[in-house]
Amino acid sequence: MEISYDQEIRERFPDLRVSLLTITGLKIDKESSQLEKFKEDVIQQIKSSYVLETLKDNETFRKYRDFFWEINIDPTKIRPASEALIRRILQGKPLPKINTGVDAYNLASIKSGIPLAAFDADTISGVLTMRFAKEGEEFLGIGMKKPKSLTGKEIVVADEVRRIAIYPYRDANFSKIIPSTKKILVMSCGVPEIAWETVQVAGELAREYLERFCKT
Repeated sequence: MEISYDQEIRERFPDLRVSLLTITGLKIDKESSQLEKFKEDVIQQIKSSYVLETLKDNETFRKYRDFFWEINIDPTKIRPASEALIRRILQGKPLPKINTGVDAYNLASIKSGIPLAAFDADTISGVLTMRFAKEGEEFLGIGMKKPKSLTGKEIVVADEVRRIAIYPYRDANFSKIIPSTKKILVMSCGVPEIAWETVQVAGELAREYLERFCKT
C-alpha cells in the first residue's frame, strides 16, 4: 500500500510522513488469554515508566500535542492515541477491550508512544492520499452515530473512494478491524520533529504483536 501527500500538506508540513505496513494471514478473535497476560505486563511497565502529572511534558507527547494545536485540535480534549491510552493506565482505568487485532496494535502504540491506526486492508480501494479535507465532505468515524460534516481544516487520509481517517486521531467506521478481518493495514502516524526511524519502529512493533497474537 502506498500513500501520496498533496501539495498543500507538503508545503505546510514538509516533514510529515507516515509508515504503512500490511499484515496478512490473520485471525481476529474476541479475546486471548495469552494477549491478556501480555497486556498486564505492559500495564506494569507503563506504571513504572511514567507519572500522570508529568505525562503531558514527555518529549514525544509534547510534539504530538504541538502538531494538534497546529491543525486546530485541542489536545487537552482530544489527545494523541498513545498518550490517551497511557493516561488511562496511570489513572487506573481499564484499557479498551475490542478484539485481539485492535488490542494488539493498541499495545504497540502504548509501548512505542507513537499513535497508530489500523484498517481492514480489504476495505480500502487503491492508493491513499493525505490532504486537507474539503469543506462539507462527510466522515463517519468509529463510535459515531452519524457522519460529521468536515470544515476543511482537518487533515484526512483517503483512498480512491472514501476517507479512512481524520489524521491522526480518528479512523473510519467502514474500515475498522472486526472478526472477519484477514489483512490489516497499520499506519504509524508521524508528526514534524519525530524521527522517521521512531515512526517505522512503532509500525514494526505493531506487526510483531499482530503476528504473535493474531496469526493463523
